[in-house]
This record gives sequence, C-alpha cells and structure tokens, in this order.
Amino acid sequence: MNDFIFSLNATVPVFLVIVLGFVLRKIGLLNEEFARVGDRLTFRVTLPVLLFVQLSTQDWSECFDLRFFLFCMIATCVSFVVIYGLSFLLLRDRSMVGTYAMVSFRGSAAVLGIAFVTNIYNGDAGFAPLMIVAVVPFYNVFSVLALAFSAKKEDNVRFSAKQVAFEVITNPLILAVLLAIPAARLHWTEIRGMTIPYKFLTSVGNMATPLALLVLGAGFEHKEAAAKARIALSAALTKLVLLPAAIVPVAIALGFRNEMLLAIAVMVASPTTVACYIMAKNMKNDATLASSTVLIATLLSPVTITALVYILRTFGYI
Repeated sequence: MNDFIFSLNATVPVFLVIVLGFVLRKIGLLNEEFARVGDRLTFRVTLPVLLFVQLSTQDWSECFDLRFFLFCMIATCVSFVVIYGLSFLLLRDRSMVGTYAMVSFRGSAAVLGIAFVTNIYNGDAGFAPLMIVAVVPFYNVFSVLALAFSAKKEDNVRFSAKQVAFEVITNPLILAVLLAIPAARLHWTEIRGMTIPYKFLTSVGNMATPLALLVLGAGFEHKEAAAKARIALSAALTKLVLLPAAIVPVAIALGFRNEMLLAIAVMVASPTTVACYIMAKNMKNDATLASSTVLIATLLSPVTITALVYILRTFGYI
C-alpha cells in the first residue's frame, strides 16, 4: 500500500499540472505564444540546466559498478534499436516513426528514478545515479537521431548525415551531460566561490519540470490527440509493460538484486518523459503523438510501477 501511495504521489501531481496548463489555455490565461516560447525555453535552458545539476553533483566513485553500468547502457541501446526497427516496419505514416520510437523507449528515469529508489531504501539513492549516467546520454542521442530522420520538412527532404551529426553535437541536453561529467569529477560545488552559481543553476533547473508540464498542457490539442489515442496507448503500454517484461527478467537472470535491480526496473518502467514532447515539437516531429503518450503513460504509471514493485518484492528480488 505504501508503494502504491508513493506512486500516486509521484505521478498524479504531474498529471494535474498538465491539466492545469490545458485549463489555463482554455480560459485565456495562457495562449499559443506562451506554449511556443515556453517549449523553446524548456528545451534550450531549463531542462539542460536541471540535467547538469543532477548529474554534476553526484559522487560516482562511491557507486560505480562496471557490470551494472554496461547492462543499463546495453539494455537502452537494444531497446531503442528493436523499437525503432519495429516502428519503421509497422507504421505506415513515416512521420510518426521517430516520435513513436522515442516515446516508447525514453522514460523519466532522471526525474523519478532517484526519488523512487530513495523512498524504497530510506534515503539511499543506491545505484540510481549511476543508471542515469549510463542511459541519459543514449536517451538523448537516440532521440535526436530518430527525430532528425523523421523531421517534417515542407519539401519532404530528410536530414543529411552531416545535419544529423550537427543536431546530436549541438543538442542542449547532450551538451549538459558532457559538461556534467568533468564537473562531477572536479566536485565543482565544493570549489570556493561556487555557492552562488550552484544556487542560481539549481533555481533555474527547478523551473524545468513545472514549466515543461504547463507548456505540455497549454499546447495540447485534444481533438488531434483523440485521433491518435490508439497509437499513443500502444506506445505507452510498450514503455510501461513490454519493456519491463523483456528486460527485468534478463536482469534477474544475470543476478542483479535489491538496489541494482530496482534501479533497472525504474529505468525501464518509468513513464514517458515530458522532454519527449519538447524535443518532438522543437525538431518538427509529431508533438501531438508525443503529448498524448506522455499523458497516457503518466496516468497509467502508478498502477504499472506499483505492480512491478509488488511482484519483485513478492519473489524477494528487492
């Protein structure tokens, strides 16, 4: 029951902020311009800063395990390749392929991962930070690649390899990860004079999630979303059910238990992140499909995550 209550506390408020953005748009307090500027601000500033602060303030020397790190990395890569391949084969509308693949494999592990593991293990984040470092760079690289090749162009010309490479290299979220790794090794927050920059960046990063959720709600087009509800539901179920069902048993068979197994479970079972909507819209992909999947996955995740934790506890794996 405690796990179920925690899951509700972690996901329902997120959904309610999205609803708030939608309601505020309907009553005229927010408008299309807010949604346009807000998603650009979130993608280019607040989300990268949040990611940098989260990753650069971890002490990786105390929780590094190469076997665990490689499993998270390989599982993420295999998940994307399989999902993207199936999306390309099964979706007739090629403009949906990139978005569908992204929302089906990319979860909000960086936002909910540490919080969930900390709650289960009484304040100990365990291996969640290491999991985030292993998967977040690949989340962003694969998302950029998928979206770049599916980007909507007026002349129907897809990105060249050079353009795709440029999109990867200049992606703000990827740059944030690349900067966070050396910053963490330098323990930059402990350097004299870094208190003010740290507090400033923390304040900016704290705006990322609520702003992104408001933008998602304000830019949500319910009529278009209804037309894509079925495919959005299939993407959400792929993320919440099929991925955990495929990867968690492999992790168990390889001997991962307790904090490591829980971090892996959170990695594959966390709901589709709101960053998917921001990226899809900024890279001229199917933002409606992305927003619909985020909504559905967020709504279903309290049930699916609680069920997964219950099963793992029942069999004594965590």
